[in-house]
Amino acid sequence: MALTDCWALDGIIILTILIITAYLYMTRNFKYWKKRGVLEITPTPFVGNFMECLLLRKAPAYFYDRAKGEPYVGFYILDKPILLLRDHEIIKSILIKDFNIFCDRYATGNPKDRIGNSSLFLINNPTWKILRAKLSPFFTSGKLKKMFGLMLECGNHLNEYLDSLKLDGKGQIIEAKDISSKLTMDVISSTAYGLDVNTFKDPNLDFRKYGRKMFMNNYPRALEILTMFFLPDIARIARLKLFGTETTAFLRKLFWETMTRRMESDEKRHDLIDILIELKKNSHDDKIEGFELDGDVLMAQALSFFSAGFDTSAMPVVFTLYELALQPDIQNILRKEIHQALNNFDRKMTYDMITSLPYMDMVISETLRKYPPLGFLNRKTMETYQIPNFNLVLEKDMPVYIPMHALHYDPEYFPNPEKFDPKRFNEKNKRNMPSCVYFPFGDGPHACIGIRFGLLLIKLALIKMLNKYEVTPCEKTTIPVIIDPAMSMTGPLNGVMYLNMRKANTVTD
Repeated sequence: MALTDCWALDGIIILTILIITAYLYMTRNFKYWKKRGVLEITPTPFVGNFMECLLLRKAPAYFYDRAKGEPYVGFYILDKPILLLRDHEIIKSILIKDFNIFCDRYATGNPKDRIGNSSLFLINNPTWKILRAKLSPFFTSGKLKKMFGLMLECGNHLNEYLDSLKLDGKGQIIEAKDISSKLTMDVISSTAYGLDVNTFKDPNLDFRKYGRKMFMNNYPRALEILTMFFLPDIARIARLKLFGTETTAFLRKLFWETMTRRMESDEKRHDLIDILIELKKNSHDDKIEGFELDGDVLMAQALSFFSAGFDTSAMPVVFTLYELALQPDIQNILRKEIHQALNNFDRKMTYDMITSLPYMDMVISETLRKYPPLGFLNRKTMETYQIPNFNLVLEKDMPVYIPMHALHYDPEYFPNPEKFDPKRFNEKNKRNMPSCVYFPFGDGPHACIGIRFGLLLIKLALIKMLNKYEVTPCEKTTIPVIIDPAMSMTGPLNGVMYLNMRKANTVTD
């Protein structure tokens, strides 16, 4: 039935009604926080406070500084109310004290993506708790000690490569991310997939190619990751995959070939495959509402380890080298400590030697403060929750975001935050540091399961490079470094870091 005698006018009226309806729907939750007495960032219809993030111009939680003095601030992702936490005591309650109420992340993926949804990144309780307990033995200090030999073999590949560059005299320009990524790829290949590869000799290896695909920083892939973390409903509708279709297919084939070969040979390498084979053998003991540790669920853990260990170990090495290049005094102190430790251990790099470097620990901690792998954590309430000591009640399923990067740069906790200063993490300063203002790998039961493994790999890379070589800025070094907001992990703009590397004046074999 026509509304008027003019079809064009009918169209305009219908379009106007649709626009008004969409506007009213998408703004229906606005002032949600204001009504509860919470400072809120004024949202824009249809996008909320998320337009700058959707355009990949700014990292999420960029409005942390607009709420100085407030314990939290409300904002909107499209039409969804979200609470951003600023008070470290509230953060401590949510991450640690009241973990049972915030045990699930808000991020989610496509239910059809069995591998992504079975990973520790996205899986929910009670399955998460059992799965984490089953995987934890892989990351104990005893297990890492046994695994260190595999890691050291990969470090020797790096040694051979650097020696081949002939870095005497003035040295030459190197791309630090490329070198660091090759080492972490070798280590992950060996410890997670049981493969002895050498990407320094074969840079076109498929394993490395698909690793790059997983972390490519083009707009479509960056938007997919952003959607899974911040727009889970859309992620489900769009059927997005956490690890990407091509990477998943390649690594699935590789994983099952390795698993089959190892089960047939009964070979033991003290790697992740050993753990997963045991889980497969005992999978009948771990059924939870139809979920069992078998098939693609096992493969998901190897893929999670691959993705979590690759960039989160490679990038801290890159940023540490960058900061040391700018501050040669700190670099020299660190190199002196490395030399002394090697002398103490008969010039042999061992697990005990690599874990006995207090200044190295301080340097890496400061790198992770300035360049945390992720800029935020997310949780959701499992039930109605009263925030301790504040007159605010959160409804069930309310998302909360913890701006890790912003806290690491808050001058209240870290004076002159742009300065690279390892002394922030000496024993005295660590004792005086408030809880839950520094947590580059998360905190509480949901903290990264592979912290010790990641730190061990970072130290291995730095020792191998700084023992014999020194890094300095070159004409291609971007100073200051520009962080790319499009990347899912913290990384430099365009994903490259050029430095000059040359033989150090004092070295030890």
